[in-house]
Amino acid sequence: MIIGSLFSLNTLVVLGMVVAAVLALVFDKLLSAAIAMGVCGALAALEFVLLQAPDVAISEAAVGAVLSTALFVIAIKKTTKKEDEEK
Repeated sequence: MIIGSLFSLNTLVVLGMVVAAVLALVFDKLLSAAIAMGVCGALAALEFVLLQAPDVAISEAAVGAVLSTALFVIAIKKTTKKEDEEK
């Protein structure tokens, strides 16, 4: 019973990762795509927790979900101001 529910939870998390990755490709706005990739990284960290790898989960949460998303958002904000001024 526990294995079946864990399998279904893992399946839902992986499906969520796939949906977030596809949404990141589909979104027209770069900020929305960066946030979708952050969600994908957060779901990857959750999957590592479910697979009982907390050290990898912490690394993925820090780098994949937080740091890279923050860098993307900062880069998008800095470059959109320059593009708006040129027009």
